Amino acid sequence: MQRFHFSQDLANQIHSYESINAFYLKIMKTAVLTNVGFIYIEPNGVVGMHEAPVPQLMIVIQGEGWVCGEDGKRVDIATGDGVLWQQGQAHESGSTTGLTALVIQAEQINLT
Repeated sequence: MQRFHFSQDLANQIHSYESINAFYLKIMKTAVLTNVGFIYIEPNGVVGMHEAPVPQLMIVIQGEGWVCGEDGKRVDIATGDGVLWQQGQAHESGSTTGLTALVIQAEQINLT
């Protein structure tokens, strides 16, 4: 598992299009079929231990929770944090207070 943080301070200001106070942070570029969706984990919810069928990137957009691998060691995550699991890596996710995350799944994920 790799952990990342996605926040505005890492973004580049947009100078094109007469833009004002706007910023862009590229996450990845895909060359293969990619699934993009949201996961909602309600308070005291858990997505049980499972293996990633393909690389999976989960970016928390609201709330906070935790993730862990096969070792069971929980790592706290919150808004702006991202976690990348490679194919075959077992993992579990959960939240005491609830969270919403963007999930990107593809046979190839190359973060910029």
